[in-house]
Amino acid sequence: MGYAAIFDMDGLLIDSEPFWKEAEKEVFSSVGVQVSEQLTNKTATMTTREVTEFWFSLYPWTGKSLDEVEHAVVDKVETLILERGAELAGVTSLLNFLKEKGFKIGLSTNSPYRLVPVILKKLGIHHYFDAISSADDVLKGKPAPDVYLVTLRKLDIDAKKCIAFEDSFSGLIAAKNAKLKTIVVPHAEVYDQGKFDTSDLKLRSLTEFDGKHLKTLLV
Repeated sequence: MGYAAIFDMDGLLIDSEPFWKEAEKEVFSSVGVQVSEQLTNKTATMTTREVTEFWFSLYPWTGKSLDEVEHAVVDKVETLILERGAELAGVTSLLNFLKEKGFKIGLSTNSPYRLVPVILKKLGIHHYFDAISSADDVLKGKPAPDVYLVTLRKLDIDAKKCIAFEDSFSGLIAAKNAKLKTIVVPHAEVYDQGKFDTSDLKLRSLTEFDGKHLKTLLV
């Protein structure tokens, strides 16, 4: 049956979270939302639909539907990715390493599916992925395990034979609840927060991952 690895996307493969913040501030402000840094940090791990509903519950707007506003955010993020998107350190070399080891590779993201091919093609890594699951595939995004469970089914792999790479705590919880071994790469400013120590392995960068880690995780 072999082994598999499933990756998160935003904040792990690409530093796209600043793009989301920029897009949300521009679009939600345009319909009268008072976007604050504190609340934007709270929405960072939500799906786009959850973010839209969150802001609407606080600052209900008129004139545009939730769908229209949500699509405007995604449109803006897509533009920013095409303009400024770049892979984070170690992504391509790690994907190469895993493929050489015979791993199936999956993607599980809270982003809408339409952004997935945009990001993977921009980074030149779309050909590595055997299965992709997004917010479009599930009713509940991370920290619910659903988007991981869907990818496991698509890969036809048992959770015991699969490792997950994440950068956020909500993603880590999702992967753990799906019974996967977890590798977390927290952002530098939150790296020392104890909550990330619940992961099977914590790294500062994907560049640190090597064969020794595989043997430890997949015993």
